[in-house]
Amino acid sequence: MALLRTTDHLASDQELAEFLKDVQRRAFRRTVFSVRNEDAALDIVQDAMIRLAQRYAQRPSDELPLLFQRILVNATMDWFRRQKVRDAVISPLSDLDRTDDSLGADAPGGVETDRDDPWTHGADHAVMRQELLLLIEGEIAALPSRQREAFLLRYWEEFDVNETAQIMGCSEGSVKTHCSRAVQSLAKSLKSKGISL
Repeated sequence: MALLRTTDHLASDQELAEFLKDVQRRAFRRTVFSVRNEDAALDIVQDAMIRLAQRYAQRPSDELPLLFQRILVNATMDWFRRQKVRDAVISPLSDLDRTDDSLGADAPGGVETDRDDPWTHGADHAVMRQELLLLIEGEIAALPSRQREAFLLRYWEEFDVNETAQIMGCSEGSVKTHCSRAVQSLAKSLKSKGISL
């Protein structure tokens, strides 16, 4: 059994609540990218938050970010596994009367910004910025799942390579490869649409 170092500070209820409040919005947006369904993403994030509070509330406060991200990744993977089983059972029946073409209907909505004041920046600027954010969000959502996960953990959640590797359950080299490919793919996709970042 590992002993806590004297410098470790166990998270108080208040610190846990503040951590969850701070992380919930980013976690939700990231999960929407993965599952492309806002209701499912909300359920997954809430489940991950409950698991963290129930199982790891007495851990040092500096361990909470990595623990939460790992729980969130596992909860997302569990959701995909359940979907696969559900689809294997239900899809043969639903194919008989399927008439819609809505595979992309659950694509994530717009990125909520800091609510730019159109009077300060001009309405044209606000519309252009919103369209750009939607385009970037769509390109991120189109990345392969492991690339998207590495990219979001590194550049959205701002975890370092080692932390990202721990969360994803892979080597640091794999994280670097996934991130590099994601950045190259995003740059190429956006450049083809006339956008250079």
